[in-house]
Amino acid sequence: MQVNQDYLNGLKWPGEQSPADKAKDPSRAQLGQEDFFALMTQQLAYQDPFKPADNSDMIAQMTAFTSADGISNMSKQLSGLSEVMTSSQALQASSLVGQKVLLPSNLAYWDQSDAVDGVAVTGEGANNVVIRIENEKGELVRSMSLDGPQRGNVPFTWDGLNEQGEPAPTGRYKIKVSGIIGNQREDLNALAFGRVDSVTLGSANSPTLVNLSGLGGVPLNQVLEIAGRKTA
Repeated sequence: MQVNQDYLNGLKWPGEQSPADKAKDPSRAQLGQEDFFALMTQQLAYQDPFKPADNSDMIAQMTAFTSADGISNMSKQLSGLSEVMTSSQALQASSLVGQKVLLPSNLAYWDQSDAVDGVAVTGEGANNVVIRIENEKGELVRSMSLDGPQRGNVPFTWDGLNEQGEPAPTGRYKIKVSGIIGNQREDLNALAFGRVDSVTLGSANSPTLVNLSGLGGVPLNQVLEIAGRKTA
């Protein structure tokens, strides 16, 4: 049986390239909705009239295309939502500049101006809690005791003075906490505050960082608590 090519050509969109020609065009990275319907029209035009395409097959093709198109649109919407969340996070982080934030670390920085604040994590309770301030060499700089039984997160402050009452050198210090639980002394977790000097804005592939004085950058999502600004 001879196929009427004029009839088939009439099924194309007027003034449009054929789907095959569009696919060859390097400026088109993917086929769109119009291309899909053009291809489906060509499929109908070239089908065997004695064995036409099954309706369920056609519906399945349209459903698959609709699903793919919906996923593509959802991806674009999620990308836009990610940008909004990143901008919101950056705005939130910028408000932290000049404030002290609590970090999941026992490292603190003493700059000979602000006192060093921290938290001793005593859990269900501990007695005779001792706080040791050590320099980067592991040498004891100052030892402080908390009177009475302690429970939960107990705040403390180091004024930056050593055992002789003299200012310690500027630098990083490690905080170690221990307490008596039951009948024996055990090591406890210590958390330290750091002052935020600046913020490095993040992106979809990298987190927003808060840059702490003397301690470097820390992801914003690691900040546990905000202490507030230093009063004049």
